[in-house]
Amino acid sequence: MVYVYKDKIIQLFVAEANRHLKAKVEVGKIDLSLWEKFPQVAITVQNVKISGSLPEITEPLATGKQLYFTFNLKDVLSGKYEVREFSLENGQILVRVQPDGAVNYHVFEPDTASSSEAFKFDLEKITLKNVLLEYDDRQLDQTYQTDAKELVAALKISPEKIAIHAEGQTHIHNILINKSAYFKGKDVVLNTHLDILRLEEKVVIAPSEVKVGQASYTVNGSVAYKNETELDLKLHGRNTNIQSLLSLLPQKFTKPLSKYQSQGNVYFKGVVNGTASGRKSPLIAFEFGCKNASFYHPDYKEKLENISLEGSFSNGKKHNLQTSVLELKNLKGTLRGRPFSANLVYSNFANPDLKLDAKADLDIAHVLALFPQEQVKSGSGNAQVQFAFAGNLNAFRAKPANQTLKASGDLHLKNANLHLKQYAQPFKNLNGTFLLRKNDVAVSDFSGQLGSSDFTLNGYFKNMLGWLLLDNQSLFVQADFDAAFLNFDELLAATGSTSEAGKPAAGQEAEYNLVVSPNLDFNLNAKVKKLQFRRFKSKNVTGTVRLKDQVVSSPNIALSIIGGRFSVKGSLDARSRNNLKASTSTWVEDIRVDSLLYVFENFGQNFLQQRHLKGELTANIQSDLYFDKHLNPLVDKMEADINATLVNGQLVYFEPMQKLSAFADRNELANLRFSELTNHFWIQNRTVYIPEMEIRSNVSRASVIGISGTHTFDQQMDYKFRIPLAKGEKKRDKDERFGNVEVVQAGGPANLFLTLKGSENNYKIAYDQERVKTKLKDDLRKEKQEFVDALKGKKEPEKAVEVKEGEYFNF
Repeated sequence: MVYVYKDKIIQLFVAEANRHLKAKVEVGKIDLSLWEKFPQVAITVQNVKISGSLPEITEPLATGKQLYFTFNLKDVLSGKYEVREFSLENGQILVRVQPDGAVNYHVFEPDTASSSEAFKFDLEKITLKNVLLEYDDRQLDQTYQTDAKELVAALKISPEKIAIHAEGQTHIHNILINKSAYFKGKDVVLNTHLDILRLEEKVVIAPSEVKVGQASYTVNGSVAYKNETELDLKLHGRNTNIQSLLSLLPQKFTKPLSKYQSQGNVYFKGVVNGTASGRKSPLIAFEFGCKNASFYHPDYKEKLENISLEGSFSNGKKHNLQTSVLELKNLKGTLRGRPFSANLVYSNFANPDLKLDAKADLDIAHVLALFPQEQVKSGSGNAQVQFAFAGNLNAFRAKPANQTLKASGDLHLKNANLHLKQYAQPFKNLNGTFLLRKNDVAVSDFSGQLGSSDFTLNGYFKNMLGWLLLDNQSLFVQADFDAAFLNFDELLAATGSTSEAGKPAAGQEAEYNLVVSPNLDFNLNAKVKKLQFRRFKSKNVTGTVRLKDQVVSSPNIALSIIGGRFSVKGSLDARSRNNLKASTSTWVEDIRVDSLLYVFENFGQNFLQQRHLKGELTANIQSDLYFDKHLNPLVDKMEADINATLVNGQLVYFEPMQKLSAFADRNELANLRFSELTNHFWIQNRTVYIPEMEIRSNVSRASVIGISGTHTFDQQMDYKFRIPLAKGEKKRDKDERFGNVEVVQAGGPANLFLTLKGSENNYKIAYDQERVKTKLKDDLRKEKQEFVDALKGKKEPEKAVEVKEGEYFNF
């Protein structure tokens, strides 16, 4: 019987649907089924697409794989076709509100005529199954995205009202209000009763329940929509916990706390009252809190216990961000038996003011376990904290030291240990007191160890709050710094390149990494008893060290090193990280030169080593040295000017001197001794320049040796020697090794001029003909002048006789 009237029923359905709809509707297939929704008779519409009412929005208002409109079988048999139920499966409904208030859901014709007696809609039940519901209101800047897994609404329709009882399960993908996300990724169970008052254009919500997990929230009140939307809603939470409470708040604030689990009495209630439109917002006021609660993090196995809190939020008299206030009062609790407490007021969300006070006795290890910090590997020890802050946050960001800021507090560290990721070594045994006043911190007896180094600091940290809490803020430290021992092998080590003992890790060379922060300035009065860097070891280091704009400088640093005294002033420019420039003026006095060469690893060359040279050095050195970020020297740029005096010196088994054995005893040359040697050296373009100097030594046949020349960093040598010949020295044959050696003797002692050229492994000693010619010209010019003076009757000035102590004249 049903199938006999199939075509008629479908035609009546299409006609009635067209009477109610003014939007374009596309369908794939319309059919009549007795079995799809048995015992109901169903009109099945497949692949439906309903366009919206706004032509500028091309996406459809609604789509669905299957739509079912069902009738009572008895009505069909009696010729009455009343649609009692409607089902939508596997579809989506996209509601849009434009910035000007235009909507895309005005697709129904006004109900000006009564329905056909043969066919009419009298819905008693609506079912949504796997339907995406999306509401995007660009006027209010709100978006709601939810997936109706299985939602059933029972309807009772009369001319005055539509009574709806809806229940079922939905999954809320996201709720965005003013770009803040709420309820993201939550499964929700609904059980709601509401009446739509058709004449009054108002929705009255009887107490209805929304479940989020184990927590439930009761909602009741009304929503009037005749002109502007008027809200009068009350919300009350039951069996709530931290997770469900946090889900009501913006995710950007609650994400760090989302994994915490709570136990205990957590409560929540609130009201929403007033006009909601593009220009107006309703009053929003909530109260929340907990008593005897605990919060547990399953990943870190740490628990906050005995928590009590009173909280409130309101958007204030003007219902906007400027008058909004969040308040947390009487927050108390314990962490591993140690108490903490706090109060907070956060007001004016558009230009926030913060008032906070907190007090805590903390075990650092448990705090880091519960609240991990990205830059901290581990920590332990005790910290007692008391802190108060009041001020405008934007003013603080713009100028941390502004006069309106009020901040105070103190921090006491006791036997604390911290291992920061940027340091290879941990900080140990940290003790000290920090007193906060406004934006600055006074430091008293702050001591500790970093690896094998130790320190004690007393002074001031200026702009400490700004440096800790804000980006690109500078910290200035004015302090006295004392240390018993500083190990720069560890302090300059690249992270991970040293072992716990501070030595290079197995199979690795020590690698250094000098990084000077652009946000740190300091002025330190330093006293260090012992200091070590590679072979360099010193004692009693004192001086002032300054850092400003990534340039380290000192007006004077004095220290004791290898039996003598050492002082330096200058700067280290670290603004270019891979081109560090050290400009120094150094004074050394009575330094053992062989130890100096050993300590500084022969200055990177192998020609003159610590085993070759002995004596006590006094020198004044002006230098510009360059290094990369790993403190490897950039020798191509190196420049130095050196005035040096070496006393009680020895030149031991120095190979170039051994090559002069043709003119002096080889054994004496192997241990050449001299009382004093003074010269002015300079280094430039990878070359050491040595002006002519005389070495007065113990060599019997060459007691005074003149030497000058150059020596490059590539070990290329160009030396010139002048060797006076003793009286009665036999002339060499011209066939001898160095050619025809002429004895230059024009009014002075005879001299032998030689050159040494080549590398340290391949060099040649030869007769210096050019220098001989120059010497002869100078001597002849001198003799000529003396002859002219004699013809003119000039006499050499007589020298005054000076009687020294112990001398006498014998008459």
